[in-house]
Amino acid sequence: MNRRNSRPVKVGNIVIGGNAPIVIQSMTNTDTKDIEKTVKQIKALVEAGCEVVRVSLPDIDSARKVGIIKERLRQENADVPLVGDIHFDYRIALEAINQGIDKIRINPGNIGDESKVVEVVKAAKERGIPLRVGANSGSLPKDLEHLPKSQALAESALREVRILEKHGFYDIVISVKSSDVVETIEANRHIAKLVDYPLHVGVTEAGTIYNSLIKSSVALGVLILDGIVDTLRISIAGDPVNEVIAAKKLLTALHLRRGPNVVACPTCARTVFDVESVALEVEKLVAHIQEDITISVLGCVVNGIGEGKDADVGIAGVKDGVVVFYKGEIMGTYKFDEGLIKLKELVAQALEEKKGIERGQEV
Repeated sequence: MNRRNSRPVKVGNIVIGGNAPIVIQSMTNTDTKDIEKTVKQIKALVEAGCEVVRVSLPDIDSARKVGIIKERLRQENADVPLVGDIHFDYRIALEAINQGIDKIRINPGNIGDESKVVEVVKAAKERGIPLRVGANSGSLPKDLEHLPKSQALAESALREVRILEKHGFYDIVISVKSSDVVETIEANRHIAKLVDYPLHVGVTEAGTIYNSLIKSSVALGVLILDGIVDTLRISIAGDPVNEVIAAKKLLTALHLRRGPNVVACPTCARTVFDVESVALEVEKLVAHIQEDITISVLGCVVNGIGEGKDADVGIAGVKDGVVVFYKGEIMGTYKFDEGLIKLKELVAQALEEKKGIERGQEV
């Protein structure tokens, strides 16, 4: 797919936009002043594959903790770019920048008079900190309400951008988010035609895991295929680690990331084991893998080999256990626990073969 030619913006050691891969983001839901809980959650996000983490900074005290949190993350080998989420008080932004934050999420329109915006811009310029600006469907200006919602979202975001541009600041990431899938798609398409700033894309207030996965997969999938997503967050109510897992799976499904693809049959009357629980077990088994590999989990052996013939490795249920197959060939019948051990061995074998093929192609 062709990517839109957006300008690159550096956030810590990560590049958003340009030719960089789509960046996965999430946000903590701890009290940022609680350093232990916040560091623990950021580490969990990083281990899951999150590349940029946003933290809420509702007050000065929270902003003062940024430096401590960043140092703790460095000490624990979980260093990751941090974004400070700030509203209303420009002094919080200044303190966060002073503490070493890597990026600020701010709405110039709600920060006060323009002189306060200028102070933030000046500090961000001095430290090389980018600013993320944008609009959500829940907070649109009254004078734009006559426009179609998607256009109003885009125009509202551009107002924030123009304030920064007026003061010579262009290190900007734009976000236009709606809780409505179609509005999110249309708003991002609209703004992508007008500016070349990188876009942070997601469906806001997407809800609990099922609603969010459906809404986010549709909106983000369409916009990724349009080539206009530079960084994304899949918003899910609850544990933010789920957001990262979902984002990785989405990018893997679109062949934009390497990773395991666990295929599981929908089950029928022939099923002889609990396909869902086995598939979940297999997903845990291969969650750490960063290479392309397809593993089939099939409820019976009748169609197992046929349906799993395109898989690298597979497991299928039989009356007294499981069969494990490799590239369409049955390797043997095993008790369940033994079958999982054999599956793990064959996954390692398949990965080694793939690496060998890649090394041969590089020669």
